[in-house]
Amino acid sequence: MGGRRSTSAIDPYATGVAVVIPTRNGGARFREVLEALAIQDVEGGVELVVIDSASTDGTAAAAEAAGARVERIDPRDFDHGTTRNRGISLTCAPIVALLTQDALPMGPSYLRHLAAPFSSSRVDGVYARQFPRPDCDPLLAERLRRWSASRTAPELQVLVPGDPVRSRALFSALPPIERYLCCAFDDVASAIRRSTWKRIPLPARRFGEDVAWAREVLLAGGSVAFEPAACVEHSHRIRLRREFQRIYADHRNLYELFGLRNVPSWAAVWAGGKLQCGVYRDLLASQRLPGRERLGWRAYSIPYAFLETAAQFLGARSLWKAEESRFWRWFDSRMRGERPRRAMPPPSSKGG
Repeated sequence: MGGRRSTSAIDPYATGVAVVIPTRNGGARFREVLEALAIQDVEGGVELVVIDSASTDGTAAAAEAAGARVERIDPRDFDHGTTRNRGISLTCAPIVALLTQDALPMGPSYLRHLAAPFSSSRVDGVYARQFPRPDCDPLLAERLRRWSASRTAPELQVLVPGDPVRSRALFSALPPIERYLCCAFDDVASAIRRSTWKRIPLPARRFGEDVAWAREVLLAGGSVAFEPAACVEHSHRIRLRREFQRIYADHRNLYELFGLRNVPSWAAVWAGGKLQCGVYRDLLASQRLPGRERLGWRAYSIPYAFLETAAQFLGARSLWKAEESRFWRWFDSRMRGERPRRAMPPPSSKGG
């Protein structure tokens, strides 16, 4: 990176698009992200802010060498919403892109495509299309292909433009699944308008701050856009415990925000798990995998299918179960990875 510094798009005085990335031991993948940002063709350059949670692998130093402003925080201070708000407050550009440390922009026009929908004053936020990494597990790759951030057509999500009262009424009348779909948003790879963020900052949440923010924007009469021309490569390898916790937290969040319960009972867990086993069986049969690898993934897919439906069921019911017993409160906090946090000191604001 050092040899290309003079031609890098990353510039602390850039006026084009700001980028905020929370990091912790981002490794080689994060360095690829820095290289991808350095070649962006966005007019005015890239203002990069990294909020680093005590990395020990040189992540913060790599970001500084690339031209980023790095704010170091104690990991106990980390919160998905609050930490991103802190990063945004340190930027000046009117459009602020949010990335995770392992979401790799695909091509030099990523930020330009991501910022394009903001040419309409109606748009408050934009999220990008996501592709699984080439080494992604076949089961996870299939789930990502069916996800809302994998669509091919652009979309504007809005309730009643400019009318908070009618927007709230319409939202309340929608079925839970439609409430969720109209508020879909993912800050793995997204951007928000600074003026909107000043009115509606990201909520302080351990999980789901992105869809919670989109919900508040739409209830206020605003809108978010999906832009498939802006693409990133992003996925994680399946680990059963981590997947259970992620799905559990996701569906706890979806019930809290939208009243959504995809799996309403233990009987539905069993029925849904059997159905998903068949989906994964057919998926693996259709792929060109060596025989032993296909058998391995087939064996893995059976507990994974039931894990998915059980996590959805338990996550959605955790809001009231955690009020019933000490055990459920303990279980819920463990699943969501809660830990005591310190009060975060106010940032030294740069852009308001």
